[in-house]
This record gives sequence, structure tokens and C-alpha cells, in this order.
Amino acid sequence: MPIKIIRQDITKIKCDAIVDPTDIHYSHGGGVDAAIHEAAGAELYHACVEQGALEVGKAVITSAFSLPCKYVIHTVGPRWRGGENGEESLLRSCYLESLKLATANKCKSIAIPLIASGTFGFPKDKVLKIAVDEISNFLLENEMLVYIVVFDKTSYSISEKLFSDVTSFIEDTYEDERFLFKAKRMEMCDCAPCPSGSLDDMLSQIDESFSQMLLRKIDERGMTDAECYKKANIDRKLFSKIRSDVHYKPSKPTALAFAISLELSLEETEDMLRKAGFALSHSNKFDIIIEYFISRGIYDIYEINEVLYQFDQNGLGV
Repeated sequence: MPIKIIRQDITKIKCDAIVDPTDIHYSHGGGVDAAIHEAAGAELYHACVEQGALEVGKAVITSAFSLPCKYVIHTVGPRWRGGENGEESLLRSCYLESLKLATANKCKSIAIPLIASGTFGFPKDKVLKIAVDEISNFLLENEMLVYIVVFDKTSYSISEKLFSDVTSFIEDTYEDERFLFKAKRMEMCDCAPCPSGSLDDMLSQIDESFSQMLLRKIDERGMTDAECYKKANIDRKLFSKIRSDVHYKPSKPTALAFAISLELSLEETEDMLRKAGFALSHSNKFDIIIEYFISRGIYDIYEINEVLYQFDQNGLGV
């Protein structure tokens, strides 16, 4: 299942488990920790105390009491001391241990904040990268919907250079007609680019549906179905629906997510979008951001979604 970055109060998310970033004594002094304890009620603190002191990088699970979820997973992140004292490995352990506990308790969904990014001082951009790395690696072998919960857009930020590069690309693309997408040019031309291969191959692809093209591309890339939909940040059930329905019409973000997963060129991406009834446009900021990454051969869907989120756009595959 996919990763989804959301801006929401973690105590109000309806999922199987939420993660509580606490300290070794569960003292819920402030921030997310205090909000979780306040919403859950006094019983949560007593349940925590029964667990005994909690080590940095470890996690324990309790009932959620008055919260709308089933469980609260408590974990202690490291305090930031410059990055030379094992902080990264300890933070990675927080995420991995929390996810393992969720799996062991048959959770299908979990909401996780940016652990240690508050009073513990861990740089927010580093926390986000570690969170995405650990969660995405975990999801390669496990099925779970993971919400990365941020307080607001200032709770994390992409690098200044990447933000500046994307901003410049958006501004240049809005203004420069030389960068018109081929999908835009197709409005003035009834002809489609001829695919390479034999005549039989070309004829078979003329009436090819989106799902048929997707499955063909997966085979051509030598990927398994699971590799493709997980790299696309797509739910397994949705992929099964696409596979079983030759006439399935995906949403534009879903179609683009598969294009990113398959590492399609811009021309191939436009072709896949046409199969789904869409086109890329230079009047759409979302589309321009996608072109920025594809034209540079960057196919990390989580990095793309982080940038889309920073520009107030919906993510891919979710």
C-alpha cells in the first residue's frame, strides 16, 4: 500500500495505529506527544508506565483508549547533537520498530509523525528523508497504508536548490512556447507517433487500452506486478482492479504514477496518458512539475510527491 503525506491532527486520523514520539519516561511534555495523551485520556499514561522505561530507538504498543484508532505505538527518538552520535541509525530504528509492531498486531494502516523533529531538534528535512527511506523499504515486503503526518507545510521543506530549480522550471515553462508538450501539439495533428517494432506490433498497439499498455510495459521492463505497483505508490487492490479490467480508466495521478514507476520517457508518458484520456499541459503546475522530473530522468516517486506537496499539489499514486 502507498505512503501518503497529509497535513492533519494525528489524534483525529481514523486508522489502525498512530505513532507517539515520546521520551524514555512517557512524560508527554508537549507537542504531538501531549496532544495524543490529552485525546486518549489518563488511561494511556498508566498503560505506558506499565511497559517500563523505553530505550531510544525502541517502541512499545498500547491500546488507544479514547482515540479513534486501535493502537498507539510509542517510540523514543534521539536528540540531535550534530549528527555524529548515531542519531540517524537510532531514528531509523524508531520507524522500523514502529512498523514491525504494527505488522505484528495486524494493522493495515498507520499514521506516523516526523519523529524527533520538535523539541529533540532533529532537522526536519533529514527526518523526512529517513522516514520515507525506512517506510518505502518496509513496504517493499509488507502491505500497509502509511500516513506521514505533518503539522503544516513549514514542518518540513525540500532543499532550497531543488525548490529553486523547480520554481524556475515552472516559470520558464509557463512563458516559453518552445517547451510545449507533444500532447499539446497533438491538438493540431491527427497523427500519432509511430511506435518502434514490427508492423504487427504497431497495429496491435493502435487500439491498446491503458491496462493493456501498462501490462505490456511491465513485461518489457522485466518487472513483477508487485515491483511496479509498489514503486508507483499504488495499492495492491487497485492494481488488481486495473489488471482484471481491460477497459479500466485510471485517474491522471494514477496513470502518471505508473509512468514514473516504469521510468517512461516524456513521449512514452504522453502516450500512456492518452490511453487513459488525459494529456499534459503547460498551463497546469502539477503537469509541469512532473515534466521537470521526467525530463531529468528522476523517477523517485517519494521525492516527486514531496515537491508536489511543497507546491500545494496532490501527490502521485495516492
